[in-house]
Amino acid sequence: MSAAPGPSADHDADHDEDTARLADLGYASHYKRDMSLWANFSLGFTYLSPVVGVYALFGFSLAAGGPPMIWSLVVAGLGQLLVALVFGEIVSQYPVSGGVYPWARRLWGRRWAWLSGWIYLVALLVTIASVSYGAGPYAASLLGIEPSADHTIACALVILAVATAINLSGTRNLARAAIIGFAAELVGALAVGIWLLATERHHGAAALFDGFGTGGGGGYAGAFLAASLIGIFQYYGFEACGDVAEEVRDPGRRIPKAMRMTIYVGGGAALFVTFALVSAVADVGAVISGRDADPVTTVLTAAFGPVAVKVILGIVLISFVSCAMSLQAAASRLAYAYARDEMIAGSRALARFSAARRVPPYALLLAALVPAAVVLGSKLSADALTKIISFASLGIYLGFQMVVLAALRARLKGWRPAGRFTLGRWGLPVNVAALLYGVAAMVTMSWPRSPGRPWYDDYIVPLSGAVVIGLGLVYMAATRHYGRGDAPAGDAIPGAAPAGAAAPPPGPRTTA
Repeated sequence: MSAAPGPSADHDADHDEDTARLADLGYASHYKRDMSLWANFSLGFTYLSPVVGVYALFGFSLAAGGPPMIWSLVVAGLGQLLVALVFGEIVSQYPVSGGVYPWARRLWGRRWAWLSGWIYLVALLVTIASVSYGAGPYAASLLGIEPSADHTIACALVILAVATAINLSGTRNLARAAIIGFAAELVGALAVGIWLLATERHHGAAALFDGFGTGGGGGYAGAFLAASLIGIFQYYGFEACGDVAEEVRDPGRRIPKAMRMTIYVGGGAALFVTFALVSAVADVGAVISGRDADPVTTVLTAAFGPVAVKVILGIVLISFVSCAMSLQAAASRLAYAYARDEMIAGSRALARFSAARRVPPYALLLAALVPAAVVLGSKLSADALTKIISFASLGIYLGFQMVVLAALRARLKGWRPAGRFTLGRWGLPVNVAALLYGVAAMVTMSWPRSPGRPWYDDYIVPLSGAVVIGLGLVYMAATRHYGRGDAPAGDAIPGAAPAGAAAPPPGPRTTA
């Protein structure tokens, strides 16, 4: 009598099936599938990072809209859940590393995919710089020194170096670091929130419906939209789960689940932390008037004292490192996906793979050196860095919505998702709702709200977006890299010939 297959046999069977599915899509991967469901979810969670998102924008949003700004987290969470459901269907059918770029390529075509990936890659690289730079004040407080431009830059470069070292060490170590970062951030967020609610609660739930006069005489809607940036900036990171699709076992089933888990757990943690902080602000009026410009530090110092605050600041710094690490992993996989399809200058180097560590080292270095250059550039003008960073969130949302629009167009032309996760008859209405939410969020981010400032400052978000799109179009026209390579494109639509690929589809693409 033969023995029943054990776990290793099941693992081998899953690996063979994943490899065969990828080969059907035209690729042979060098990545190792060392990332479990929980590691994949942790990668998305640490990218989303409720601590980084909430702590960075809490003071601004509370000053702009008062405590009701918390409801923007609910609205944005539901909107981004719709986007995550659309992405889940796509990655389930096309579990290829790189996320936005390969998905747009299969759903629409090479030009659309190239521009989608360009916008998203620039936004990711700038976001890595902004996250690393944003850790400076917390590091200065932890070390007991006055924050300065030099200290902030030094801290940012150290964070970039640590994140790069972890990423270069391989997928398994990246997965371990993501799980550690997730655990530290979630436990820290819950512990801080529970303590604040137990010892420093100055407001009840009724305060969440009190704007404290932020609406002025013109109604509260404008104040809420301005304050809603805390919600809009919070909910991306789930797409990182799909950026590493070739490093996850059974990606068609696990990645859509990890994306939804990222929204549920990350959003729940962000809501809890925000509610605890709102409840613990003793003088909301002081925040609104600008007398208390850093309510997070004020609250934490009052609740924990100078010694315990340092422990919390240490956890916050772990969150910043984990967030930068996850962003860097996503950016490097996107750059590698571009290079593997010969879609960008320097493809030969960016598509190189480390046989020992099973990661794209030059793509990772790109995701370290460009953010480092942005950080160093802040030495010349801190205001210039702020202007560059203003594009990051708009760029990520724009990259998302180009994929959502591509999916909607493909559905209307006959595409029916065929992966292990589908929405069935709900696919079309969810797709439409996701697009409407994304457009509304981008309008909210871009809307000018400071008429007293120079016009170019008031319109900096749409202007920076236009510059990046314009540069991408010029690059496309000048180099025509989008037309290189023979990877399939536009083949999601029934009856459409795969652009750039002969029939039958090409064999697996691989890079030494």
